[in-house]
Amino acid sequence: MITAAATEVRRPSAVRVLTWLLAATAAATVVVDALNWWYADERGFGLAVRSGWALLRTLGFLILIRHVRRGRAGARPFGLILAVTTVFAVGRLIVPREGVPALPGVLGFAVLAVLCVAVVGLLYRSTALRDFLVRHPNRLVIDRQGISWREVAPRRPPVAGWLLTARVAAFTYGPLTLVPCLVAIGTILDGQLLAVPTVVLWFGIGIGVSYAVLLCTFFLLRGKAWAGTLLVLVSVAVVAVDLAFCWLLLGVDGLVRDGVPLLVAAALTLYALRRAGRAARDGVPDGVPVGAAGRSG
Repeated sequence: MITAAATEVRRPSAVRVLTWLLAATAAATVVVDALNWWYADERGFGLAVRSGWALLRTLGFLILIRHVRRGRAGARPFGLILAVTTVFAVGRLIVPREGVPALPGVLGFAVLAVLCVAVVGLLYRSTALRDFLVRHPNRLVIDRQGISWREVAPRRPPVAGWLLTARVAAFTYGPLTLVPCLVAIGTILDGQLLAVPTVVLWFGIGIGVSYAVLLCTFFLLRGKAWAGTLLVLVSVAVVAVDLAFCWLLLGVDGLVRDGVPLLVAAALTLYALRRAGRAARDGVPDGVPVGAAGRSG
């Protein structure tokens, strides 16, 4: 049985630079989150949930490093949505309910924002990375030569890069809906038992959104035009419902902290769909490498 991938591709220097940049971004995420927690006036249940969600970004950057080093085409859209959501996930933590944020937290957030911008810029501006991030995931293959673990191109037609971006961005709908739902559990712990049915409904919608996005993107990457329209409807519906629940259970503070990140993810999804549709109509490549549509995070 052959367990190694086929031929090793020499990594350009841009890959090493991006790897160290991603590692620095992951470390900065932890440091800024720790600073926000240290200087926070209120360390309640809501802050704990939002801080935990921000810390998960560290794992996301480590996964992205693995994708980059292996030359995965999905690394570019994954890196884009990870950088954008990290800025919002951490940024909403440094602003207190009252007063001005602590200076160490602001400085740390500024450094993190610069690192995220640098990651996106390198991913989408570097020609060397564009040519390197084109590989498909390895899979178990059984053929006449035996059993091997190697790169396998998908049977479906090549997928436009902007469709991959739309897919990755849409996959964040579920988590971005469930985070404020978990924060709202704090209202129940504070004695607002009447909020229980609404929180349960909100949680169910968050789970349902994940399956709806999975269904839409499955057919979208297979060239079904109706799947794009359905994804647009899902995006509009989830934003409307989530903003309403954020305002109802978490107030204006929750509307800004938890509603805006989802709004940005939906806007990125719709923009990516629009770019992909325009490229398909014009018959012009969208400038993003095609590749496997494996779920990146």
